[in-house]
Amino acid sequence: MCAKTDILTTLAYFDIFKYPLTQTEIFFFLRRPYTQEDFVRALAQLLNEGQIFRFDEFFCLQDDYDLIIRRRKGNLAAKKLLDAAEGIAKFLSSFPFVRGVAVSGSLSKNYADETSDIDFFIVTKKNRLWLARSFMHLFKKFTYLFKKQHFFCMNYYVDEEGLEIKEKNIYTATELATLLPLRGIAAFQNLFKSNQWSKDFLPNHTMKIAYTKEAGNSVLKKAVEGLLNNTVGNLLDFLFMKITASRWAKKTKQKRVNANGNLMAMDVAKHCAKPDPVSFQQKFMAVYERSVLAVLRKYNQRLKPVP
Repeated sequence: MCAKTDILTTLAYFDIFKYPLTQTEIFFFLRRPYTQEDFVRALAQLLNEGQIFRFDEFFCLQDDYDLIIRRRKGNLAAKKLLDAAEGIAKFLSSFPFVRGVAVSGSLSKNYADETSDIDFFIVTKKNRLWLARSFMHLFKKFTYLFKKQHFFCMNYYVDEEGLEIKEKNIYTATELATLLPLRGIAAFQNLFKSNQWSKDFLPNHTMKIAYTKEAGNSVLKKAVEGLLNNTVGNLLDFLFMKITASRWAKKTKQKRVNANGNLMAMDVAKHCAKPDPVSFQQKFMAVYERSVLAVLRKYNQRLKPVP
């Protein structure tokens, strides 16, 4: 893969989300390492060839300034939610057995609209994921009373034993690279160390943990953890996992869908709780592969000499 096709592939990924990129962002998400000189030259050539378009500081595959307007509006909306996320992350990190809290999803990429939630990626103590998740989701029940449930979308959990992400592809690598850790420096240092495979997909990405604060460690948190740091805690963690697995299996069997129209399904295991990758990831990867093929086909056709 040369720099030009790599740039096109990167823009194709974000074009699925109608999200133009800056020059720095394109370099960040390239699939191969290049010198800045080679990268800038390839970018300029693609512009001159009419393969990509530039509006102000943004680059995209479509000659459509509305995409720039959409991004700027989304960036402004994201700033407000990220301000709120900081305080929420501090609160969530105070729950028993929580070791790290990060913003994920579209908000971690600095985009939001009127339908956006605040999605959180949670790291818990080893073998206490289901206790932590149960405490947090019990609290979430109360947020529905005040219509604040969209601020507490805790949909991806791993514990200190299960930090390595099983699904290794460009989608999961991008989600890892764009996580915004807000609480738990050590937890996210270990997370990134456990997922060095992501460098095979995004060799230019760096960890975003410089401003991460420590997770909460209140007297109440210490007391609850001390109370359940025994066989009883082990049994409760296992019980909550089984109860949750049963409930989600029932939702999946009934073919219930979420607000986005995706089948409600959860990947339940001892060391992780996350949306089932079959319900979204596989569909997205198929769309992405078709998008890349279309972009590269168009690029190769333009390279062919006129007879």
